[in-house]
Amino acid sequence: MTGYVVFRKGRLGRRGGGVILYIKESIQAYEIKLEKEAECEEAVWCNIVTGNSTLTVGLVYRSPNISIEENKKIHNAIIEVSTRDCIIMGDFNHGHIQ
Repeated sequence: MTGYVVFRKGRLGRRGGGVILYIKESIQAYEIKLEKEAECEEAVWCNIVTGNSTLTVGLVYRSPNISIEENKKIHNAIIEVSTRDCIIMGDFNHGHIQ
């Protein structure tokens, strides 16, 4: 899309899926990588710089048939980024959560 920077992470070795995050070009943003234990298969993270502060933005897709290992990685990612100002959004496939 014209006027936006794309942060994308697709599924490895499988067709379809993945996540994509568009940030307006006028906003200073850069992709970040999390610790190995928190590197999720279908999640993308970036920092948005606003004046003297930074906001971490994460987009996560949690499959309904997720493995225990991948579920732990999502948990670790949330723990890692929640130590700073952050917004975490996505599809977590928890039907019982309103």
